[in-house]
Amino acid sequence: MTTYPIPVTDRRDRAHPGAPTRRRAVPRLFLGERTDARWLRPAFWLLLVVTAVVYCWDLSMSGYANSFYAAAVQAGTKSWEAFFFGSLDSSNFITVDKPPASLWVMVLSARLFGFSSTSLLLPQALMAVGSVALVWGTVRRTLARLGSTTANVGALLAGFVVAATPAAALMFRFDNPDALLVLLMTAGAYCTVRALPRGSWRWIALAGVALGFAFLTKMLQGLLVLPAFGLVYLVAARTTVPKRIVGLLVAAASLVVSAGWWVVAVWLWPADARPYIGGSTNNTVLDLVFGYNGLGRIFGGSGNGGGGRGATGTAGSSFGGSTGLDRLFSSEMGLEISWLLPAALIALVLGLVVVGRRHVADPARAGLVLWGGWLLVTGLVFSYMSGTIHPYYTVALVPAIAGLVGTGGALLWRARNRMTGRLGLAAMVGSTAFWGWCLLNENPTWLPWLRWVMLAGGLLSAVAIVVGSVPSLRKLVTVGVLAGTLFGLTGTTAYAFATTTVAHSGSIPSVGPSGSSGGGMGGGRMPGGSGGPGASASGTESDGSDSGTQQGPGGTPPDGGTPPSGTSGEVPDGTDGEAPGTGTSGTESGTGLPSGGGDQATDGGGMGGGSATTSTALTKLLAQTDTTWAAAVDGSQSAAQLELDSNTPVMAIGGWSSDPTPTLAEFKASVAEGKIAYYIASGNGGGMGGGSSTASAITEWVAANYSSTTVGGQTVYDLTTAK
Repeated sequence: MTTYPIPVTDRRDRAHPGAPTRRRAVPRLFLGERTDARWLRPAFWLLLVVTAVVYCWDLSMSGYANSFYAAAVQAGTKSWEAFFFGSLDSSNFITVDKPPASLWVMVLSARLFGFSSTSLLLPQALMAVGSVALVWGTVRRTLARLGSTTANVGALLAGFVVAATPAAALMFRFDNPDALLVLLMTAGAYCTVRALPRGSWRWIALAGVALGFAFLTKMLQGLLVLPAFGLVYLVAARTTVPKRIVGLLVAAASLVVSAGWWVVAVWLWPADARPYIGGSTNNTVLDLVFGYNGLGRIFGGSGNGGGGRGATGTAGSSFGGSTGLDRLFSSEMGLEISWLLPAALIALVLGLVVVGRRHVADPARAGLVLWGGWLLVTGLVFSYMSGTIHPYYTVALVPAIAGLVGTGGALLWRARNRMTGRLGLAAMVGSTAFWGWCLLNENPTWLPWLRWVMLAGGLLSAVAIVVGSVPSLRKLVTVGVLAGTLFGLTGTTAYAFATTTVAHSGSIPSVGPSGSSGGGMGGGRMPGGSGGPGASASGTESDGSDSGTQQGPGGTPPDGGTPPSGTSGEVPDGTDGEAPGTGTSGTESGTGLPSGGGDQATDGGGMGGGSATTSTALTKLLAQTDTTWAAAVDGSQSAAQLELDSNTPVMAIGGWSSDPTPTLAEFKASVAEGKIAYYIASGNGGGMGGGSSTASAITEWVAANYSSTTVGGQTVYDLTTAK
């Protein structure tokens, strides 16, 4: 049996002899333990309430956000089959290019409250509250041996960092899968920590279940935390080594079952009786796992053109920039995630120094290993992956950074009487202030005073902490830490809050205030590089004259992907890389909501898109149909917006990544059976499917056999009447 040293606390319990030391479950939930300071648990609930208010406030400003996923949610409210498979349309022609777990949550919300922008995005915002609570609970348990006050304060700091990170403020108010992914990975971390005190098989099995559903949310990205969780349980679980190994086997089985049941169900389902698996080349989920959404993301290929354009590429804010250790500090990625990244790394290294020779299974050490392993593995993968990567992927690092800041900061605070502790705290405060100044300096017209206040206050606080080494000035350490924390968090908090006040739509949203990001393909390095934060696609600084809606390039896939080799990248009307209608307001005539498209990219063809609108005339035309599909159009984005505006199913030819469906023969058969009413040659926003050889062959066949008319400025072929 593993033995443990005597627990270390920072104060003695003051309960009267004979008095009960623990409250009943419900009072303890709201008031904490009897030995806790009275303000600790109310402070936690206040943090959750503030997070909920800020993240839920005016959710509808972003409309349907990413129209691709919004259309799939709409489809799921009409068809349980579409719900199960994650179909883009209610007639189940093709699925989205991700597994459907995140869609399930949004569909259930929409079925309960009615399909709307608010019902679509409310679950995402509530996931932010859940993530804050889980990080708080995880950090608090790992710091319990340091005493109630220290553990709770460290946990509160960690929870606040989650809520105050711009990447979180962006993605927890958006309908991409990343919000559920972060919640499930954080739940896995919490369950792992709960499993440690007694080597509980039940809790480590629940961790496996959480990661299994993380796989059903975003496939292999959800498993990047697996090495850290497994190592922590193997080393720190309070049981014998054989039982630890058995526990890991139980967790692995739980993960396989919870992740594999849906994969097996799709595999067993007859292919001709279900939708095509979007993003795959052979209509199988396994092709997504190991190709487009798996190894293709890391090594490129399989529809992943490369976020960094290879080792020497300089792709900009829409993608991840050049590969390398500085990628997370560069361009849009820097603004989304790196505000407290230097402090987190310092906390990891010096935190391990502070725990020193404590038992290898010490809970605080386990917490550092858990969060540090999460950060290092995921961060290195993001830094060097050659396939498609977008800045908002970095939201997966938020809990790890928050956990390290809270855990490491608490450990260094407790060691403040030692030089290592004081220097560590000063380094965390000073590095955060300086790097925050660098990030804010890239957008100098927004709150220009903030960066100087943050820099001056943070550096002075760091000096005060160091000066506190003098015995007669020890109180300066406390003052410096409190002031430094306040100043250090101002930059990330202000930028996160500004992000919540801006409407976001399109495939690749960006953080910050209105007009702070060009959202294009410019490159650059932080700090001061052209194309960095605040720069336009051409590398020049944005003038901030946009309408307040931040949009990403509409022609890129909803969660990554670039035009596969061999595609022309033309949008459905045949123009090279330019979609009709590229206004930045994004107001749809059919819905009155921002579209899912975004500003078109300018770095080569194939990235066309934009916030094109669906005309009222076309919307009415499609709404009057009673066929299986009201229309067919090249590309998923065009189909998605048409579905949202007309409330009808639309066939997305080629899906997102020039998926080989339908073939010309299959399309002809569907037309002959009267399943498709119209073919729209001039789509309303582009999509990666357009331009493929199959799509071109379908366009040529339709033009040769059916008459066209112009409806709302778009070319429409009536497939019910041949020439």
